[in-house]
Amino acid sequence: MCESLARGGIYSSAVLDAMLKVPRHLFVSEALRYRAYEDTSLPIGFSQTISKPSTVAKMLQSLNLCGDERVLEIGTGSGYQSAVLAEMVAQVVSTERVEHLFKRAQELLLFTLNYRNIITIHTDGFPADGLFDAIVVSAGAHILPEELFSLLADGGTMVIPLGGEREHRITRFMKKNGRIVEDDLGEALFVPLIRGGSAAVQE
Repeated sequence: MCESLARGGIYSSAVLDAMLKVPRHLFVSEALRYRAYEDTSLPIGFSQTISKPSTVAKMLQSLNLCGDERVLEIGTGSGYQSAVLAEMVAQVVSTERVEHLFKRAQELLLFTLNYRNIITIHTDGFPADGLFDAIVVSAGAHILPEELFSLLADGGTMVIPLGGEREHRITRFMKKNGRIVEDDLGEALFVPLIRGGSAAVQE
């Protein structure tokens, strides 16, 4: 999987090393584990999916993480992206609105895999406990939730899919000296961001 990602343009050794360490098959049902390392999204229940590895890699690579960051993830989903982030940064705060997914991811991340640098929160809103060096949103927003900028530290980066029901653009926002710089990372299709809440990448 990681060799395929590298051939596809993922150059960050931090991202590739983290994805090599995380057992993706544990984040899908036993019936689908034979497909866990394919570059495809897979269902995890509640109309949600685990993201394509290439989508996870592209979004995390775009954050330009150094290793000491505090990162906010909106949409825990299966917990796979949370685990990859935990291999890369000092702390991950991850929110999930679907209670069953939250409990399942918490059990796997904290008790099975022993990630002590992940804080999971069951909520359909955004946390309000300080600033984050990076924010990654794992759902498509029709309207940019601008309140997230107040949670982003100066010099930080946010990645979020923006667009309509059937098409999204993965958009990166960088906060520099109080100003926001925006760029486009390409097209993808995501499940919708429920107001103030979260969902997982659809495909």
